[in-house]
Amino acid sequence: MRDLIAMACDGCKRRNYTTSKNKKRQTEKFAIKKFCPSCRSHTLHKEAKV
Repeated sequence: MRDLIAMACDGCKRRNYTTSKNKKRQTEKFAIKKFCPSCRSHTLHKEAKV
């Protein structure tokens, strides 16, 4: 039921975080503001394939 997803930075496109998501409850793409170590700032991280 839960799928593993990667979180990619919107600025540098690097995959910094991994998490899981319930595909039945959350059908749209997941996005959240998180800290990017390579950009050294808080940027938007969007769902990407693992």
